[in-house]
Amino acid sequence: MEQEKKKGPGVWFGLAAGAVVFCLMLSAAVAGRGQAAAVSALAALEAPRQTAAQPTQKTVGRTVIPLGKAVGIKLFSDGVLVVGLSPVETDRGSSYPGRDCGLKTGDVITHINGGEVDTIEEVQALVAKSEDEPLTIQAVRGQRQLQLTAAAVENSQGVYQLGVWLRDSMAGIGTVTFYDPSSGVFGALGHGINDVDTAMLMPLESGSIMPASVSEVKKGTSGAPGELHGQFDLTRDLGTLYANTDLGVFGQMPQELVGSGVEPVEVASRAQVSAGPATILSNVRGDEVEEFDIQITHLYPEGDGTRSMMVEVTDPDLLAATGGIVQGMVVSYNRDNTGNP
Repeated sequence: MEQEKKKGPGVWFGLAAGAVVFCLMLSAAVAGRGQAAAVSALAALEAPRQTAAQPTQKTVGRTVIPLGKAVGIKLFSDGVLVVGLSPVETDRGSSYPGRDCGLKTGDVITHINGGEVDTIEEVQALVAKSEDEPLTIQAVRGQRQLQLTAAAVENSQGVYQLGVWLRDSMAGIGTVTFYDPSSGVFGALGHGINDVDTAMLMPLESGSIMPASVSEVKKGTSGAPGELHGQFDLTRDLGTLYANTDLGVFGQMPQELVGSGVEPVEVASRAQVSAGPATILSNVRGDEVEEFDIQITHLYPEGDGTRSMMVEVTDPDLLAATGGIVQGMVVSYNRDNTGNP
């Protein structure tokens, strides 16, 4: 996953800037032009899996509307994620208050001095206010709850720093896989949103999807998966997110925002899917969703990670536009060998 990292001037105490722009994508790896790629298409149509960070209580019905539509996705974390630790340069040499108190990359700071923190600005204000007074830090490391104590140190410019790089939000382009008209639930991506520096699944506090348009396709080549590039409207939300899981992100939106002209189809079980010709819905030009031909070449057993099938792009138009499967495309529905839905 290629992500464009935005680490500013440290906000004067070692924090990473909050918004990270990147390309959200389906779990797909391109072997080369037109060659097979393993994707998690069936997983994207399953109900979201419960996670420790974000319990899921929504239920997806047995019929969904396949979309394949590109959208903007923004996510705000529940707590702030530690993405790096660095020295604070003082008049007496280097100091490591964040590292020395026991913080590690991948920790999620949830409270400081008993108060909840969800943004870099909140942490910044508490450090500036406390100066060199000890801070009580509550953090989550995996399934463990931690309580640590750290005191910021004054750097050579007279600014108090912890020497901790943090991230509190992410945004990018992804694809909505399906919409369930019975519950208003949508699923997108087919994989979780992970931090680029730590590979941690971002703990979701809130998030939304927005209208987007694909402006460019970076073609895939052997050993280098391509990707969709686009623009999205930050001023207009289509729906809200409630879960970020290893099978994708899930949320809710009103049906009138889904659009017309696409009828619900029945969700197939794994046992009903077979190798052979199939189609995908994908948005690779502007805001137009198109149907393309593929071949399902291999099915993976349930429990084999997030992979469910291997597909090969056979559509000449899609091959000309993308070079095969690129990051951002989604398999929305398929047909068996007789061409039946």
